[in-house]
Amino acid sequence: MLVGVVRLTAWVRGRVQGVGFRWWTRARALELGLVGWASNLADGRVEVVAEGPRESCERLLALLRTDDTPGHVEGVVERWSDAKRGIAGFVER
Repeated sequence: MLVGVVRLTAWVRGRVQGVGFRWWTRARALELGLVGWASNLADGRVEVVAEGPRESCERLLALLRTDDTPGHVEGVVERWSDAKRGIAGFVER
């Protein structure tokens, strides 16, 4: 497994807007020590961008795919990239 700081971008589809999903994601990300944001997209998905240790990002991704989220997640598409850095905290956009 790769070590170091990475960026996870995840697009979550389903009933994930207006149900507290971004707040829930922010809380999980902060518990994992990640920085980034969760934002609603016009097409009904939520985009989650998280930076931190790969293991923590993988844990967040696993949490996004559980049945424990607010609303109902139908699917998650992920992209991994190098961290851009310079992000402080984890916010809802």
